[in-house]
Amino acid sequence: MLKKICAALAAAFALTACVTSPTGRSQLILLPDSQVDQMGLQAFETIKRDKPISNNARLNQVAQCIASNITQSTTGGRWEVVVFEDDSFNAFALPGNKIGVYTGLFNLVANQDQLAAVIGHEIGHVLAKHSAERASQELAVNSGMSMIQAMGNPQSPLGQAAFGMLGLGAEYGVLMPYGRTQESEADIIGVDLMAKAGFDPRQSINLWQRMSQATQGQQTAEFLSTHPSHATRIRDLEQHMPQAMGFYQQAQAMGRRPQCQ
Repeated sequence: MLKKICAALAAAFALTACVTSPTGRSQLILLPDSQVDQMGLQAFETIKRDKPISNNARLNQVAQCIASNITQSTTGGRWEVVVFEDDSFNAFALPGNKIGVYTGLFNLVANQDQLAAVIGHEIGHVLAKHSAERASQELAVNSGMSMIQAMGNPQSPLGQAAFGMLGLGAEYGVLMPYGRTQESEADIIGVDLMAKAGFDPRQSINLWQRMSQATQGQQTAEFLSTHPSHATRIRDLEQHMPQAMGFYQQAQAMGRRPQCQ
């Protein structure tokens, strides 16, 4: 059905593109990468302006080391990594090669591999063009430039919508998380990314077990939430683990053994 929709829209919109995600899922992308990247760059600058940046040398070194190992061995290009002072168990990645990690996440994870699972997951959203996919669903192409400008005023309705489409809505008071399909896809992409970089993918399961314990009683039932339940994420990762372990073993054989502790 999506392919039929794409074919119909392609005749009407010159910028319409039907693409395939890294997991093989069909996507409708209306916005060019350059425009979505600009949205990510503007959003990142706004967050750096609004949120305190951590000066903790150790935390910054660990975050930089993990992100560098994942991106250099799998995605290419240079990524900017910033650690923010925030107690939330959270991180994010944005189009334009930007990564943010919250200090609270370091209090949750037990080792470098668990943090790599989070960072890999967030990078997975970017590689799968989830921001562009959602922006294409929510906006007409000709409103794109105003969305970029709105990044400088995240409290405005248009600014909230723009941040929401990048997966950052909770930062500025609007609930617009990634959908369940996109979250599950980022889980699979992320665990493969970390494994290819030499991080132990089995720790992704331990991460979500810890997250489940830390957020006990705070997660909405799955059918009321756009996020998969922790149990669903763990089950899906367990099913995918043989493939991820294959990537991990290949990385180990190639000498990829990150030391980011």
